[in-house]
Amino acid sequence: MKRNSRPPRRNAGPREFSGPSSAESYSPTSAALSLEEKFIVAALKRCGGEGVPSRSLQRESGIRDKDAFYGALHHLEEAGEVLVDKDHWVKLAPPVKEIEATLVSISERFGFAKPTKMGEDIFIPGRDLNGAFVGDTVILCGLQKRDRGPSGRVKRIVQRGENKITGTVHIDEHGARVTPDGPIRYDLEVPQSLLGGAKDRDKALIEPRQDGRGDWRQAAVKMVFGCGDRARVCADAIIERCGIPTEFPPEVLAQAEEISRMTVTEADIQSRLDLRDEPIFTIDSADAKDLDDAVSAHKTVDGYTLGVHIADVSHYVKAGTPMDLEAFRRGTSVYFADRVIPMLPEALSNGVCSLNAGTEKLTFSALMDFDQQGNMTGYRFEKTVIDSKVRGVYSEVNAILAGTAGQELMDKYAPVMESLRTAKELADILAANGKGRGQMDLTSDEIKFVLDEDGVCVDILPRTQGASEEMIEQLMVAANCAAAKASLDARIPFLYRVHEHPSPDRVVELCGLLERLGVSCKELTKGNPQAKDFAAVLDRVKGTGKESVVNQRILRTMDKARYDHRELGHFGLALAEYSHFTSPIRRYPDTSIHRILSDLVKGVDPEAIGRRYRTFAEESAAESSKTEVRAVTGERDAEDCYTAEYMRQHLGEHHVGVINGVTPKGVFVKLSNNAEGFVSLQDFEDCDFEYDGEIMHRDLRSGRVLMMGQELPIIVAAADVATGRIDFMPVEG
Repeated sequence: MKRNSRPPRRNAGPREFSGPSSAESYSPTSAALSLEEKFIVAALKRCGGEGVPSRSLQRESGIRDKDAFYGALHHLEEAGEVLVDKDHWVKLAPPVKEIEATLVSISERFGFAKPTKMGEDIFIPGRDLNGAFVGDTVILCGLQKRDRGPSGRVKRIVQRGENKITGTVHIDEHGARVTPDGPIRYDLEVPQSLLGGAKDRDKALIEPRQDGRGDWRQAAVKMVFGCGDRARVCADAIIERCGIPTEFPPEVLAQAEEISRMTVTEADIQSRLDLRDEPIFTIDSADAKDLDDAVSAHKTVDGYTLGVHIADVSHYVKAGTPMDLEAFRRGTSVYFADRVIPMLPEALSNGVCSLNAGTEKLTFSALMDFDQQGNMTGYRFEKTVIDSKVRGVYSEVNAILAGTAGQELMDKYAPVMESLRTAKELADILAANGKGRGQMDLTSDEIKFVLDEDGVCVDILPRTQGASEEMIEQLMVAANCAAAKASLDARIPFLYRVHEHPSPDRVVELCGLLERLGVSCKELTKGNPQAKDFAAVLDRVKGTGKESVVNQRILRTMDKARYDHRELGHFGLALAEYSHFTSPIRRYPDTSIHRILSDLVKGVDPEAIGRRYRTFAEESAAESSKTEVRAVTGERDAEDCYTAEYMRQHLGEHHVGVINGVTPKGVFVKLSNNAEGFVSLQDFEDCDFEYDGEIMHRDLRSGRVLMMGQELPIIVAAADVATGRIDFMPVEG
């Protein structure tokens, strides 16, 4: 079995804190302001503390773009950085004395808390935690800004966290303890009476407990998943820890069964645009069952027409029904190496909503016109009925496009061959346009896992993208842009896929690192660099040993993409408007967008749409962003375990990898299959390394350098499935 997966994460420890230094008052947002926001704050400081009219403030700030100015001002107001009265006078908010935060990690001597609104994590000495634990909502006071970041102390606990905590049980002659997963960085003792039948190396759900002094030192085992040496067992624990729903409530399953019996009626056909005779086809992986998008393309006198036909989930999943509420709670389908946890029951995702070939299906179509240069000249959205002519497979279409397909494949795709080749021609133009506007081409570190019949990982392969995958990606991006344009033109509430401009501080930090790596980054040193400037740097290192490192560092510099009810643009794609319209079977934001656009297509007045969906759009965007983070966290943690399970079968093997990260205690090395392991400095013989604090170690005795981007021969030394940690040893001599 093969499953495409997201890239593994490095198992990084908590940040260290180097004692007191000169303190200053702390603003929770100061480290996270955009360039425009910093201009506004600086202008307010110049104007004094009495306040200034917003129009005058725009002139003083030097921000010419009105939308950019008011967007930044609104963001500052939401964050509590500025105050805006009813007459639109603006002034700086007074210094923060107390803030609400969530404790996100804890060690034996300190913890870190994340402010509820925004800002960098706050360091809390162990003596000042006052009984708070990971997941607790707390009020922090005594806030100070120090050289290594802000610090504070817990004044009170507002609400105890409800996080589920898992870990690995260890039993020896000294007793039992559990090593928690995630943000708890020390072992907890487990009294014999609280072991719950767990054995050594078992993965378990635990309940931390306080000792007599109020310290969190003990735990009770609440559930045993099985041996932590199996990645499948670890995935079970990760799903539980992340709170990913796996069982559908009975009322949802009953509704799914009822919906699954629905057929396409004559009334459905009469009320929709009939596209059953169009050369429409799907392309997916060979084992995919939830086929939610199909395409068709034609050449015209002026250029091209493109149809992107999406399963009409909103026809079946009505607002406020048990099915809808459960989909909102799940937010997204979650993909593991051995299973898929779907957003919708399989009766829908793999059945009535799946666009299976040779079957009449209800769809929501984005119909777009392009000129010969690939500029979108028009679009419309229609409720449609289709009959896909071919169930395409990526590998088969890649063979056709490469000219290596046999006659059997050519015969299979004959009904849609002209449509397919036209779609490829248009996609190539769209891809070139994306490159021209500066779209970033970040190399993927994703892994495909191959499991045996027992669910054990027996191979890992770097994920590759062929011509057909790239084609479908371009066509889906076009439909997503059209959906965003439709909402903006109609001025209706919507959900957008946003990716904001990276903060200036992060860009400065990136430039310093690139310069030390010997990578020219002159484009980034100018004010307000754009996506094309980052793309130029990526092109510069493409095909070199530094490509992976630079890709990774640029990714870290970027804000994470998320959903928002405001259109803030997509920096990575270099697009002013973007949304997610094309996967309503597996993403709730797409389902939300379909619901809103359905009313627009029906002719509902935009003002009425605004009243109906404004709050819904805000809530759906916020919750969908949270459930996406939950899913990605679970997927990546599980991928680490599967990667370790595979590498454990290859202990003692020699490989050559690339140094992908540097820490005070060693280096991370990535292999060609994207597995990553840690090499400790202690394993280098007769060396006395000095760390430069960023990209390299230098041996003071021999002058040897270990630097990011450099190749390093290694031996696979250890792999711990339960934690996903892999250790390498250097090959000396």
